[in-house]
Amino acid sequence: MEIEAQTSGRLDPPDSESSRPYRTGFFSLAEARWAAAATALFAAGALAQLTGLPSWTWWTLYLACYAAGGWEPGLAGLRALAERKLDVDLLMVAAAIGAAAIGQVFDGALLIVIFATSGALEAYATRRTADSVRGLLDLAPETATRLEPDGTEQVVHTRDLRVGDVIVIRPGERVGADGRVIAGASEVDQATITGEPLPADKLPGDEVFAGTLNGTGGLRVRVERPADETVVARIVTMVEQASATKARTQLFVERIEQRYSAGMVIATIAVFVVPLLFGSDVSAALLRAMTFMIVASPCAVVLATMPPLLAAIANAGRHGVLVKSAVAMEQLGTATRVAFDKTGTLTEGTPQLGSVRPLFKGGQEAGIRSEELLALAAAAETPSEHPLARAVVDGARRAGLSIEEAEEFTSTPGQGVGARVGGRWVQVGSPARLLDERALGAAATAVKELESGGQTAVVVRVDGQVAGVLGLADRPRPDAAAAVAAITTLTGAGPLLLTGDNPRAADRIAEHAGIEDVRAGLLPQDKVTVVRNLQSGGEKVLLVGDGVNDAPALATAHAGVAMGRVGSDLALETADAVIVRDELSAVPAVMALSRRARRLVTANLAIAGSFITVLVAWDLFGHLPLPLGVAGHEGSTVLVALNGLRLLSGSAWRRAVDHR
Repeated sequence: MEIEAQTSGRLDPPDSESSRPYRTGFFSLAEARWAAAATALFAAGALAQLTGLPSWTWWTLYLACYAAGGWEPGLAGLRALAERKLDVDLLMVAAAIGAAAIGQVFDGALLIVIFATSGALEAYATRRTADSVRGLLDLAPETATRLEPDGTEQVVHTRDLRVGDVIVIRPGERVGADGRVIAGASEVDQATITGEPLPADKLPGDEVFAGTLNGTGGLRVRVERPADETVVARIVTMVEQASATKARTQLFVERIEQRYSAGMVIATIAVFVVPLLFGSDVSAALLRAMTFMIVASPCAVVLATMPPLLAAIANAGRHGVLVKSAVAMEQLGTATRVAFDKTGTLTEGTPQLGSVRPLFKGGQEAGIRSEELLALAAAAETPSEHPLARAVVDGARRAGLSIEEAEEFTSTPGQGVGARVGGRWVQVGSPARLLDERALGAAATAVKELESGGQTAVVVRVDGQVAGVLGLADRPRPDAAAAVAAITTLTGAGPLLLTGDNPRAADRIAEHAGIEDVRAGLLPQDKVTVVRNLQSGGEKVLLVGDGVNDAPALATAHAGVAMGRVGSDLALETADAVIVRDELSAVPAVMALSRRARRLVTANLAIAGSFITVLVAWDLFGHLPLPLGVAGHEGSTVLVALNGLRLLSGSAWRRAVDHR
């Protein structure tokens, strides 16, 4: 898949007719202050009204709320009007002013608060995502050590590297460019690109990626891609493009706002002008027109959609799922297919000791027991900083074994370690290094069995003789299988597994979780391709991931969910929801809760629409008294609000868990 790289770090807002100038700009502290001021003034006004203070007191507070929260959407609406566009922002401000004109200042202030707060929050989310995308570029170092033709070394900016240049990467440094190893050996942590939980051994001929972290060895790498075409730069580009062009599901009012806004303005003018043409009194015509504007204004429709979704967001938040917006909550319930990342999502993301295999000779253990084999290996690995070494040491400690102090420790990058433990020379490393012709047979069989099961095999030699094989693997999350089963029941389709890890490891985790559709060995752009192909076929994909390499697919998917504890900053900011406690069971639960919220939205829209239709018809074809019109309007608003707030109860989450 060819992607034009852009490295400006700028995230442009979506260019669509429904986008509002005040909502798509970057978040500013002033905008948050205006929204907070409007909310505080509204609360003060409501308190003053309830406590029976003089009317001028709470009227003043409500009008101040109008000014604080309404000037920005009002200005945006006027700018849109100058461009011959009419949106619901201007309509809401006009309805709020109309409400105040006939004494219903509380209703208008409530609308102002809703719109000012939602605008500030959306702009804030946009800015956070943009900052995270730009921060991703920090993964790749700004400079690299280039080896000149005369053998000297020169530190240069990575953008000055050219294809064919040779760079030197020392232990602990980040790789400065995509390329191929031509000399040296090391282990490289490339989880940010491929999602693999274990560092990959790199030898001459192997590919490395910019931004990945070198381990204990030194490497010389021939550059194969310029800086603006590296995998990490393409991840930035893909997230930017997906965020800018992703067609977000619009709520009901947003989908019809152009027609509804224009229709309501025209109808209000007609209700005022037509009676005048037939000799009606100006004040009577104005009163009828203002009554029409109040009963036809979409206050109840706004509250029909927002309270159920906001209540669902609050309920999910109490149970460890942070959903970023009402639109995101709506999208979670419409997903028809779920795709999981492997490492850190279906698994815990860290290698664990899985098997200890002492070798046998003639039906008897070859002079060493499982506990002794593990204790010797752990002693030799204790000085090492390699993740596999830590897994071996942690496994020995969990088994309650005593670990002796190692002497004469040596480490060979990409191959293994050696140390003297209790007078014996112990080596722990890769099968390719430590298995020789004398040890084929039982040792080779053990290695093959472990690797075929998706584990990483580590050979242990004692005094030159192969003593056993250890198996290490990333451990599946205990609730993975139950979550997959619940999602299959909920959507009617089995989830997918999308991973950059090798097929054997992917198949092992998929079998444990009950996933049949496995796509392994995927780079970030490959995950995006899979998601796009599914969505072009009519699916609405919900992606669950945690790493930088998942961010482009999270942004491309219909909805994205990130794992909170192990998730990268970019994944957390790109996703629509975050599972704070990394409980996979929360995924089907929040999907079920979202579906219930959508059902309540539909019911509320029917209620609100019915009230509006009846009241408008009454006002147009009869004589609707203003107090009765206001009562009907307010009654429908309160009714739909209370109906939506039912999702705040603890039983709503329990029902989502039980009926997911």
